[in-house]
Amino acid sequence: MIELASSGAARFVPIDTEKNLVKTGGNPEAVFLQGMMARAVVNQADHHIFLGYVEGTPYFAVDVTGKDVPLKELGEFVDLRQVGALLFAREGSILAYARGMTYWHRRHRYCGVCGASTTVTRGGHVRRCTNESCKTEHFPRTDPAVIMLVHHGDKCLLGRSPHFPRGMHSTLAGFVEPGESFEDAVAREVYEEVRVHVKNVTYRSSQPWPFPASVMIGFHAEAESLDFDVNKSELEAARWMSREDLKPENLPKDGSFFMPRRDSIARRLIEEWLGHEAGPSISG
Repeated sequence: MIELASSGAARFVPIDTEKNLVKTGGNPEAVFLQGMMARAVVNQADHHIFLGYVEGTPYFAVDVTGKDVPLKELGEFVDLRQVGALLFAREGSILAYARGMTYWHRRHRYCGVCGASTTVTRGGHVRRCTNESCKTEHFPRTDPAVIMLVHHGDKCLLGRSPHFPRGMHSTLAGFVEPGESFEDAVAREVYEEVRVHVKNVTYRSSQPWPFPASVMIGFHAEAESLDFDVNKSELEAARWMSREDLKPENLPKDGSFFMPRRDSIARRLIEEWLGHEAGPSISG
């Protein structure tokens, strides 16, 4: 792996505090390091993570958080959610993968079994406990979350989290708990958030979501009635919206209501229900 990383063919994806290096101005472009610049950065990093091959080219993630690296002239470190929809799908996938892996490494420097430090092995896909009496191997984890468009007849139920940008409304979502099926998680989360019973829970699609370490499993679910009661500890508000309401020409022009970004699975679920597909996701 060291020889592969040292080859001139290798490309490196720098990450700084969960942000990706992107060339801004006009259409955003992912910045991949190679050659002398890559070696200068890698020499300062604690380790690098093998991401795999893309058309024969090896890619590595390198965490430069807290390092004094000369990268400002190449681009700007930005949150991938701000530019993901504007990147080529393949570039976005590589950047998302690198972000998720470096996040996991920063949070698993110590063994969860005995508390000893861990060391990187197997190209960065395993951290092994350094305690000789433990030697537990830790692997990257992904937290499954369900995300669902609840509908009844010609209306769908969109909610607003207090953490959303002003005016944004989206589908409901939540993490899967131990022992649950995805369908059970959909029914529980919907009832917890808006006190709505659902039926006909149907899987639609999924999307990696490394913000910080999830995969979103998307569903449509039919509400048994239009009655609902917002759980204020979960949501700020919710509303039923008809297909007519969601036509672009009928949306409020004052920013008091808008749908999720077009690169999100939430928007894809809504667009599918409306009868047409949204744009590509950042995962490709």
